[in-house]
Amino acid sequence: MNNAVAGFSKLSKEEKIQWLTNEYFSNPSEATNTIKQYWNSDEKLQQLHDEFIENTITNFYLPMGIAPNFLINGKYHSVPMVIEESSVVAAAAKSAKFWSTRGGFKATVLNTEKIGQVHFLFQGDGEKLQTFFNAVKPVLLDSTESITKNMQKRGGGIVSLTLRDKTADLANYYQLHVTFETKDSMGANFINSCLEQLAKTLKEEAKNYDSFSEIEKDITVVMSILSNYVPNCLVRAEVSCKVEDLAEKKIENPQEFAEKFVQAVRIAEIEPFRAVTHNKGIMNGIDAVVLATGNDFRAVEAGVHAYASRNGQYSSLSHAKIENGIFTFWMEVPLALGTVGGLTSLHPLVKMALEILGKPSAQELMQIVAVTGLAQNFAALRSLTTTGIQEGHMKMHLNNILNQYQATAEERKAITAHFQNSTVTHASVVALIESLRK
Repeated sequence: MNNAVAGFSKLSKEEKIQWLTNEYFSNPSEATNTIKQYWNSDEKLQQLHDEFIENTITNFYLPMGIAPNFLINGKYHSVPMVIEESSVVAAAAKSAKFWSTRGGFKATVLNTEKIGQVHFLFQGDGEKLQTFFNAVKPVLLDSTESITKNMQKRGGGIVSLTLRDKTADLANYYQLHVTFETKDSMGANFINSCLEQLAKTLKEEAKNYDSFSEIEKDITVVMSILSNYVPNCLVRAEVSCKVEDLAEKKIENPQEFAEKFVQAVRIAEIEPFRAVTHNKGIMNGIDAVVLATGNDFRAVEAGVHAYASRNGQYSSLSHAKIENGIFTFWMEVPLALGTVGGLTSLHPLVKMALEILGKPSAQELMQIVAVTGLAQNFAALRSLTTTGIQEGHMKMHLNNILNQYQATAEERKAITAHFQNSTVTHASVVALIESLRK
């Protein structure tokens, strides 16, 4: 039976590992060896990783791959991707190569607005609160000057500040709704610092506002926090070509392929069960680049899926059409990303990834990330509407199965040859391994 532990965070790294392995493993020394096997031999580098989070015991590795040949707005990029799922990098690279000979990807940043809110309770007349807000708005903005001055030098800062009455949804509930421009930083710390200062000043000014009654002067700030829903921090990615130019080895009838492809997208537009999987494929590409560049993929995921539901039903992020013989496939997606601050200046591989991408601005990174998501979606839909998705995926998965069963070099050679013209399934691979070993 496992026991609770007191003061775990105060234990040394070695003591944490000792407690963990003794408590949860029948062979503590073997578990300790596994944990330490993933430590970096460079002590300074290991310490850097240890300090990213709390209670660190080891490093959890994910593969970092490259998808080359992305032609975006006339410029080639090799895109770093961090992901564990078989066939994602291969699919992105295949799409990139396909579209590089058909005009490449076009990407446009539509807006870069980010949102933060001060959520508070006010017991009193809403119109009186609005009058108060109008009077103190300049004071509120001035109070953040020490926080925003450096961002303002870079062309960013607070763009707008409004009062929102939400009492129809929740008694006494109001918001300060603030929009920000954070330039090349994702801006979470900047936004939250501004919001906390606005909340503090709001409370102070209310206490000194003569027109408020005593109860109205006592504003209750519930919380001050940025929003990861950024519907106005938006980037568009698209590809287009003549329908006949879609032809390739597995697309012998480009008109039929294009029509089937458009139907597949329309199904994802109206059917949530399909849309979730459809958008998950887009996020395979987006998340992999977001991770590689040290950005917050959980924030991106939450914001993107909220955006996919903005019309009241979860729907496809991407869209497709055929008009006047031209096939067009596009997507608009909210992405709040940064290329300075956070892990971007700390993690050596993040710095390398940004170097590979040509040290992009935040807007350029938005374009690259969106394009990778669209490329991933194109690859998935091309497979689904032609050969089926499992053929390519399971051949990539073959290596994982062979590793799981510790196949020898000879076994690998024989098994790979066998499945050149056969469908890969987990059961069939295991059966072949067992027959070879008999």
